[in-house]
Amino acid sequence: MSSKAMAEVKLHGTWASPFSQRVIWALKLKGIDYEYIEEDLANKSELLLSYNPVHKKIPVLVHGGKPIAESLVILEYIEETWPEAHPLLPHDAYDRANARFWVKVVSEENRALFLSYFGGTGEEQEKAAKDFLQRLKVIEEHGLGDKKFFGGDEINLVDICCGWLAYFFPVMEQVAGIKLLEPTTLPRLYEWAENFKDVPVIRENLPDLAKLKTHLSRNRERLLATATANNS
Repeated sequence: MSSKAMAEVKLHGTWASPFSQRVIWALKLKGIDYEYIEEDLANKSELLLSYNPVHKKIPVLVHGGKPIAESLVILEYIEETWPEAHPLLPHDAYDRANARFWVKVVSEENRALFLSYFGGTGEEQEKAAKDFLQRLKVIEEHGLGDKKFFGGDEINLVDICCGWLAYFFPVMEQVAGIKLLEPTTLPRLYEWAENFKDVPVIRENLPDLAKLKTHLSRNRERLLATATANNS
């Protein structure tokens, strides 16, 4: 076994974070043993703050005593450090570039729009929901296409980054009161979500549904309260 594999791996995260969850999925898919440290985001550990002094956020992966912050950076690091087991990126340079493009689309470009959908009300929320649905249709048509997974027959980096849509998003839909990911509106993306959740490594590493719903309900209440305070 190489020194890279033998070096101690730790992950600082929090159970309700899809960003922590995507790192857990990657580690599990590659069969990497690690220690998980649950962080209280209201009272962050001194260790976490020292590991990520810039953003002071989770997740942080610590490998051989060296910290790596930001989930996308961590995922790339995991792939480069342990490339043999369940590759997360294609071997072909063009296909790798294409995968990274879709990772960027699903991970970064929709955040503000999604927050308006999840934390909004009335016409603002309805407009955001309509716009977000169109974004999801673009991802379905041009990113997923007719494939079982974004990675083809096996889940890859794009699937992992989209994974929150399969589990976290349906709970968010319940809390927000507007459903978007339905068989009638996004049939291929809906089927992908069901297939993704059915992968044993994914299915066995999902947060408790009822606990997640309570957590997200509180988050929405806070967002609504903040919006009300800002508009008063």
